[in-house]
Amino acid sequence: MHRVNVDELFEGKQSKYALVVGVSKRARQITQQFEDEKIVTEEKPVLLAIDEIKNHEINLLEPDEDEL
Repeated sequence: MHRVNVDELFEGKQSKYALVVGVSKRARQITQQFEDEKIVTEEKPVLLAIDEIKNHEINLLEPDEDEL
């Protein structure tokens, strides 16, 4: 079972909303990439996206303070 430490994932982020949106957008991109390349995998796109964010492989754009 894949366990995610939310506090660790949220570290350095201002907005939980930005984190959730970023993970979901990246998961959709991964899903589309798998479909385009006809890749079959047991791994879930959401977990892959979370790992990429946790390992700083991708960066999230967060709203400015005045936009919150």
